[in-house]
Amino acid sequence: MLDEIDIRTELRPGDLSYVIYKQTLLYQQEHNLGIEFESYAFAGMHEFCESYDPEKDRVWVCEHKKKIIGFILLMHRENNASQLRFFYIDAEYRGLGLGKKLMQLYMDFFKEKGYQSSYLWTFQGLDTAISLYTRHGFKLTEEKLSKALGKLVNEQRYDLSIGEEMIFV
Repeated sequence: MLDEIDIRTELRPGDLSYVIYKQTLLYQQEHNLGIEFESYAFAGMHEFCESYDPEKDRVWVCEHKKKIIGFILLMHRENNASQLRFFYIDAEYRGLGLGKKLMQLYMDFFKEKGYQSSYLWTFQGLDTAISLYTRHGFKLTEEKLSKALGKLVNEQRYDLSIGEEMIFV
């Protein structure tokens, strides 16, 4: 089924709003996050839109039968850094290797553009995603209890510095 999924890198009208919608529903169903998460996601996506530079930033939009089923983006930051954001895959498409493929596309673009570091924020309990990040060299660097997502979660920051990457096989 993985070969039936198209991955595009150009943004189309409605993509970003749809990704927020899908990720908000998914996190509400799987982690009981509320409207606060949606607000947080809107703010992050607005920030991405405001600073979007197709030479430095990249989105990967996964579609199956013309329906968005997964997404990840790389956002440029100061000091030759990037941020991994909005990584999600619809539940029925997990376990196919799509997450591994998206993570490799992220890492390839990261290297191609010569970024020196990357980071992401997530929260404890997203074990499959965290395992994928750590296999690519991201290391846990910060933790904090927060209610910013609508319930008390342990937010975690993972960082990657050039030269620390592990090749996932």
